[in-house]
Amino acid sequence: MELVLFLITALVTVGAAIAMVLSHNAVHSALWLVLNFFGVAVLYLLLNAPFLAMIQITVYAGAIMVLFLFVIMLLGSEKGQEEVNGLPWQTPVALVLGLVLLGIAGYAIFGANQPALPVAADGAGEYGRPESLARALFSTYLLPFEVAGVLLLVALVGAVVLTLKSRQGERA
Repeated sequence: MELVLFLITALVTVGAAIAMVLSHNAVHSALWLVLNFFGVAVLYLLLNAPFLAMIQITVYAGAIMVLFLFVIMLLGSEKGQEEVNGLPWQTPVALVLGLVLLGIAGYAIFGANQPALPVAADGAGEYGRPESLARALFSTYLLPFEVAGVLLLVALVGAVVLTLKSRQGERA
């Protein structure tokens, strides 16, 4: 039963990712990405990581995607749709990189005989627990965490400034 749930969720998640990449409308791409985030959250649940699943939904599908949709709608997603394939070399490069990624994933799944992560005898080791994640995030990875927050803030301010400049140019 768990394998069937995994296969269905994996197909939905990969399908949503493909639809996100192939969609010509930026808002539709963002909504496909939301579905992809929910699929990843279900995969976390299947891995017995409920905390990571809830963080996935709250942070990514909630806060980050609201920010993405806000910026997309603020900038006007329909403005960039005149030119569908502006870079002719982009499609072959993307296909080659996709095939390389597929080959690496196939080797990792079927070819490598690596042991899984060690799990404690009771099945609830330190790995993935909220306490250990918080300890690592606010000690070892504090600087990258703060840098990511500043980058998101700068991106939002930059999008607002670009929108204001473009709207002032339209009025003139």
